Amino acid sequence: MGGFHFGDVLFQLLSLAFIILIIVLIVSLFRSNKKRTNQLNRIEKKIDDENHRILMMRIIE
Repeated sequence: MGGFHFGDVLFQLLSLAFIILIIVLIVSLFRSNKKRTNQLNRIEKKIDDENHRILMMRIIE
């Protein structure tokens, strides 16, 4: 019963691939969330700038 068995090797490789996949998914989730937050902050700043510009135009009129 000694030696390598193809099924055992395959199971180990699939288990390792599954763990790596979970880590990659977690990292991707955090990176995506960070990008989305940055994008929302940029949009919010543009809206605030435009609101300020409109307010200043009303004051001038």
